Amino acid sequence: MTLEMISHPQPIIQATRFVLRPVRGSDAGLLRLFAGDERVARFTRSIPHPLPPGATEAFIKRAQDPQRSEDVWVMDGAADGLSEVLGVIALDRMERAQSEVGYWVAPAFWNTGIASEAVAALIEANPQRCKTIFAEVFQDNPGSARVLTNAGFEYLGDAEAYSVARGGKVATWTYLRKLG
Repeated sequence: MTLEMISHPQPIIQATRFVLRPVRGSDAGLLRLFAGDERVARFTRSIPHPLPPGATEAFIKRAQDPQRSEDVWVMDGAADGLSEVLGVIALDRMERAQSEVGYWVAPAFWNTGIASEAVAALIEANPQRCKTIFAEVFQDNPGSARVLTNAGFEYLGDAEAYSVARGGKVATWTYLRKLG
C-alpha cells in the first residue's frame, strides 16, 4: 500500500523563543554548516558525513516539494536575537493518521531546551492531525531520549537503524505519543 501524498502548505508554528517555519532556499548556508558538523550527522539516520556537495540543496528541494510525504520546519530564532537556523524538525506522514518526528539542533544550542520546545510546539499544533506520533533515537543519545519522554512520549522498545554518517546499524530506542 502506498501513502497518498497531499499537497498543502505548512503552517508557521510559534514556540516560545522561536518559530517553526518551512525551509527556505536562503537557509542553505546555515543548514550546510550545521548538518555538516559530524556531531549532528552521527545522531541522524540520513545525514552523511562528510556532507557531499549538493546535499543541502537536494534536502531543501525535497522539503519544498508540494508532493512530499515529510513536512520539514526550520527552528528560526532570528526574531528573538538567536540564529535564523537553530535546527530542524520534521514530521514524516505514515498510514492511519500516524507520523514520525525527527529533529536535530545545532551544537551551539545543545542543552538549552531548543529541541524540547520544538517538539512541544509541534505536538501542540499537530499540523498533520496525527493520532499517534512515533520517534526513535540512537541509544548513545540520551539527551534526545529525554526530549521525547519530557514531551510525553512512551518507550515502545529497542530496535536498530542504519546511520549514513556512521556507515552502519546503530541501536535505537523507539517511542510513541498518542494525541487527542
